[in-house]
Amino acid sequence: MIKVRDLYKSFDGNKVLKGVNFSIETGEAVAIIGKSGSGKSVLLKHINGLLKPDSGEIWVDNKLVNTLSFRKLQNIRAKMGMVFQAGALFDSLTVGENIGLALRRLTKLRENEVLERVQSSLIDVDLQGTENLMPAELSGGMKKRVGIARAIAIKPDFLLYDEPTTGLDPVMTDIINRLIVKFQKINSITSIIVTHEMRTVFDVSNRIIMLHNGKVQFDGTSEEIKNCNDLAVRQFITGDSSLVC
Repeated sequence: MIKVRDLYKSFDGNKVLKGVNFSIETGEAVAIIGKSGSGKSVLLKHINGLLKPDSGEIWVDNKLVNTLSFRKLQNIRAKMGMVFQAGALFDSLTVGENIGLALRRLTKLRENEVLERVQSSLIDVDLQGTENLMPAELSGGMKKRVGIARAIAIKPDFLLYDEPTTGLDPVMTDIINRLIVKFQKINSITSIIVTHEMRTVFDVSNRIIMLHNGKVQFDGTSEEIKNCNDLAVRQFITGDSSLVC
């Protein structure tokens, strides 16, 4: 379970998060939406401990993340797979080495087990046989799938996605969306998907949280957001700039 309580964060005097509150139950697939600059990625980085709040609390598995020592924070991160917007692959490492890096740092697997996990993770994202390729040899969609393979390789309890379908064509977007749904269902993995693309929102999530002006503007289901009369929500999901909010 993840709980965010009264979360505040500013950068150089710019207030990004202004008292954010919500909880995510085990096994939920939650999309976090909002305009560019609304704090979606900032929120995600608080959940995995990459950022510390100015005030407030982030709880993961009954641990107060923002007060943990580095060693204890690493124990929490070992339960979290993170898929970054641009893939975040190391250009100097092969596909297999990129995936194996997290396994070697966050698990106690033997080397033969690491190699087996790398191969099985690539099979899971339909990229078997690519472990010796370099990132420069991959398409954008392949990089995203390698990023997902790296995230699932550690067998996490939580999968965090930061704009997983940005820059992809409709077919590859569908492929990524199907992978998100697939892994969310395995062992009741809890998924948090930061995105501004409504197709992804409706395809992969069973709950939606919208940030607006630093706070939670909406928290509900896909059906509820489609019928929501709040102007800020309507403007975002319809893309109608003529709506005043």
